[in-house]
Amino acid sequence: MALQLLLVEDDPVLADGLVRALQAQDLQVTPVRDGLAADAALQAGGIDVAVLDIGLPGIDGFEVVRRLRARGAATPVLLLTARDAVEDRVRGLETGADDYLVKPFATAELVARIRALARRHAPPSTVLALGSLSLDSATRRARVGERPVELSVREWGVLEYLLQHAGRVVSKQQIIDAILPWGDDVTPNAVEVYVSRLRLKIDGAGVAIRTIRGFGYLLEAAPAAAR
Repeated sequence: MALQLLLVEDDPVLADGLVRALQAQDLQVTPVRDGLAADAALQAGGIDVAVLDIGLPGIDGFEVVRRLRARGAATPVLLLTARDAVEDRVRGLETGADDYLVKPFATAELVARIRALARRHAPPSTVLALGSLSLDSATRRARVGERPVELSVREWGVLEYLLQHAGRVVSKQQIIDAILPWGDDVTPNAVEVYVSRLRLKIDGAGVAIRTIRGFGYLLEAAPAAAR
């Protein structure tokens, strides 16, 4: 999904050129020309990164950032400024901006900084993966490659725990403790049944659930010859 970018620049020539250049980099750009419009757009939400000129009509970029942070919003902000004074850069960062760029600048550098800010503020991944096996905890979907894998609630719990601890041996009791929210009647024998079912369901994923006798189970990438 393309990044949603708010561009706040009151110079129409510079703004139009930036919009075209940023859209050419697969960024979705919402351009506005003054501080009050920027404040309204940020209140509306849906912005991944805001690029703000400091010198704006209405309220300046510093005030836009101050209001944004006062609302508790964490939207990353990159300030654009023609002012090369250290005090302005320090003020911008202390107000709550995440980065700044002094005009004139290369579009390539602006794009790189925008993408870096977006990566830094991206929510943690909800996907656990090993080989071609993936579990997305946000959508509760399991897949082997493009093939969906149907799992019961407890099978999901066991597989999720094994993936979270891939490469490490986990005991049956640790697995039981991890899936207790779904009932307190889980036994070591039941864990064996879930693991047996999982081995069949994730066959071909390039992973193996190994039984470590006397200790528990180990989920790891399968040797190439076994794939």
